[in-house]
Amino acid sequence: MYDGWRDVFYPGVSKASWLSHASRSFTGLEVNATFYRQQSEETRFITHYKRLRQVGESVQRLRRPARGLGRKLAAVVWQLPADFQCDLERLASFLAELKRWPEVRHALELRHRSWFTPAVAELLGEAQVAVCLSDAPDFPMWRAITTDLVYIRLHGHVRKYASRYHAMHLRRWAADIRRWRDEGRTVHCYFDNDAEGAAPHDACRLIELVGPELAVTITPWQAIARS
Repeated sequence: MYDGWRDVFYPGVSKASWLSHASRSFTGLEVNATFYRQQSEETRFITHYKRLRQVGESVQRLRRPARGLGRKLAAVVWQLPADFQCDLERLASFLAELKRWPEVRHALELRHRSWFTPAVAELLGEAQVAVCLSDAPDFPMWRAITTDLVYIRLHGHVRKYASRYHAMHLRRWAADIRRWRDEGRTVHCYFDNDAEGAAPHDACRLIELVGPELAVTITPWQAIARS
């Protein structure tokens, strides 16, 4: 719903038809409004205010309205603050609560290097929760693969939320995605470099690089970024 995409991605398409147009172009959409706007009293509450502490009821309050998406809700990504350092006890408690939301997959976006340890990877693997591989110029990326789900967020390699990905970088991501798929993993990849309209261009190019079969063999689904 970015107005800046009107000319680069939606030329001649009425705004009321933008979602329909996007759904025909991509195999998945990440709904980020649940992070930036107050969809309910729980938005951002779990990760940024309570910081994973005693969040069982809050997780369920998010789960209940999400049921309306049915099978189109494939994954939920949980983004931790950049200054939130590793706390294994809180993580274990949070992962236990996620088991009470079993109908979708979960990924955790970790933005502090202290989380990048074998102990964290082991906890995530046991819970079948993916590490979110996040590429941006100002926070680190942990390329740990902890389960059969791979979740990627590409924020812009040079300028966060803005810069277009170089063809070389897209080819590398495409090769990784093909390898993970050959290993039997499900791969979600989203472009968050939307400020100047680069995201839809890069997404379409990546689909071509991964393989033309992608658009016809994968049923469209949606993933929600909660917090």
